[in-house]
Amino acid sequence: MESFLPFFPLNLVAYPTENLNLHIFEPRYRQLINECLEEQKTFGIPAFINNKLPGYGTEMQIVSLSKSYEDGRMDIKTKGLKVFRMLNFQNPVPNKLYAGGRITYVEDTDTPDGVISELLLQLDRLHHILQTKVNFDTQVQPFSYQIGHKVGLSQEEEYHLLTIDSETERQRYILRHLNKVVPVMSEMERTKERIKLNGHFKNLDPLNF
Repeated sequence: MESFLPFFPLNLVAYPTENLNLHIFEPRYRQLINECLEEQKTFGIPAFINNKLPGYGTEMQIVSLSKSYEDGRMDIKTKGLKVFRMLNFQNPVPNKLYAGGRITYVEDTDTPDGVISELLLQLDRLHHILQTKVNFDTQVQPFSYQIGHKVGLSQEEEYHLLTIDSETERQRYILRHLNKVVPVMSEMERTKERIKLNGHFKNLDPLNF
């Protein structure tokens, strides 16, 4: 289904279900956000990667206006809704300061019942190595978007994840990434421990030849 969205291009990848806080200061985006607040409209964040708009983005809903400043700046809380693909790009939209364009929404081709068990295992290993705790809910789908920013993907890889229209394939994509990086990080952790022990007195068992 085609639609029209005002655009707020950013050098980041926003995902559906993601909560994103934004500080609005440019006049064109102050106009855009004020219109969205007054008319209860959504806007799109097309990813701006390597100085270009490759074409995919996420429709965003303003959840709340956190703070207004006397000079017109704003702090807003937003939430990602749907993935879209740009059909055209107008900069600016006629009689507006901001850009916009026609889009078509990208629907998922599958809705799996759960999460790949090996993916959960590798996530646990990653966070154990990093000594961090990341909250996620395996009952909430799409699960991949919950962890897309939390597994060490590059910006280009995060964008590629956005373009995959299958939750199963997105989970497999993240799993392949973790299967590559977790062993490397585990070895780095072991190397770090060996470096720490270097120079310490060692109580070594005798070897029997």
